[in-house]
Amino acid sequence: MAMINKSIPEFKVEAFHDGEFKTITDADVKGKWSIFLFYPADFTFVCPTELEDMANHYEELQRLGVEVYAVSTDTHFCHKAWHDSSDAIGKIKFPMLGDPTGAVTRGFDVMIEEAAQALRGTFLADPDGIIKVAEIHDLGIGRSAKDMVRKVKAAQYVAANDGEVCPAAWEEGQSTLTPSLDLVGKI
Repeated sequence: MAMINKSIPEFKVEAFHDGEFKTITDADVKGKWSIFLFYPADFTFVCPTELEDMANHYEELQRLGVEVYAVSTDTHFCHKAWHDSSDAIGKIKFPMLGDPTGAVTRGFDVMIEEAAQALRGTFLADPDGIIKVAEIHDLGIGRSAKDMVRKVKAAQYVAANDGEVCPAAWEEGQSTLTPSLDLVGKI
C-alpha cells in the first residue's frame, strides 16, 4: 500500500534519547517535520554506518526543523547498550525508538515478518504527520543522509510554495517549475 499523503500510524513506544528512557507517541512527533529511519537490528553491519551518517547530518536537519527517529524491533534497553558500546552509535543525539512488538514497523509497512525485523525504510512526515517521502531499501543497500536532507529541503519548499514543484535532483536555490498549460511539452 502506498504511504504517500497518509498519516503516520498511531503508536506509543519506549525510546533511548539523551541518556534516558522516554515514552514517545505519534502525538509527540507532530508539530515539526519528522524522519522515521527504520533499520533491521542493533549490533549489525550496514545499520551503524547509516545511523552514523544520519548523526553526521543531524545538526543540519535540526536547523531545518526536523527531528529524526531511528526505529528497529530491538528494545530501548538494547539501543542503550549499543549506544554505550559503539563509537558510531555513540554519536547519535536523536531518539532511538524500541519497537519489540513490531507495531510501529508494521504501521509503516516495512516489517519482514519471518525475521521480525524492519526493512531499511525512510519516511519524511510533515508537521501534521502526513508522509511526504517514503523510501524502502533491501537489507544490503545502505542509504544516504545527504540525499535525505535534499529531499527534506524539496518537501519543505513545495509545502511553502503552493503551485511550484521541484524537478529531478533539485538543490536548494535552483529553479523550480510551475506546472501550467504553457509548460506542457516544453520540458
